[in-house]
Amino acid sequence: MKVQLVMDVICVHSYLGYTRFTRAADRLRAEGLPVAVEFLPFELAPGAPADGRPLLAVLEQTFGPQAAAGALAFAEHAAGEGLRLEYGKAIATGTFDAHRLIADAAHQGKAEPMAERLFRAHFTDGLHIGDPATLARLAAEVGITTGHVPAAELRARLARVRRLGITGVPVFLIENLASLTGPQTETTLLAVLRQAAILKGEHRDH
Repeated sequence: MKVQLVMDVICVHSYLGYTRFTRAADRLRAEGLPVAVEFLPFELAPGAPADGRPLLAVLEQTFGPQAAAGALAFAEHAAGEGLRLEYGKAIATGTFDAHRLIADAAHQGKAEPMAERLFRAHFTDGLHIGDPATLARLAAEVGITTGHVPAAELRARLARVRRLGITGVPVFLIENLASLTGPQTETTLLAVLRQAAILKGEHRDH
């Protein structure tokens, strides 16, 4: 069963949605149902500078003074699901090169651990994931080599996702089923993945 995930690694709803999806997918995998994941890149802030600025300050500047309070309230909610969101040290940055890293990792069968590491680096560790040296360190940590996906290819992938009409993330494109938008609950994702697995089995039988 194939699932395409449209996400950005600086999007907190993507992080929450991805965490829930992984838990659901791992439950199916434990039952012997393979779930293949492909990441489709999406830039929450296309063209954002990769110089790295404090995230809370950028949120306030972009969305107003209530944005920081909203982020901190969301962090409390996420803590209940085992995610540690350290907004106080998070760094706002462009994510083009981070998406290239996930694409490189996909060539080596490690897209999922690479994406998870980038989410955690941004939201928990306060690392600057637009910085080439940081990305090189994270790639080495996950055990991948870089440089497999040219920048032009990633730009083409980003354009393809835009042509699908996707304007917000996360989006879950699950084989044989309609797409799901927004973080979704683990229960919903598990039910939908099971349904997709059953449909795939029926298609195979015919």
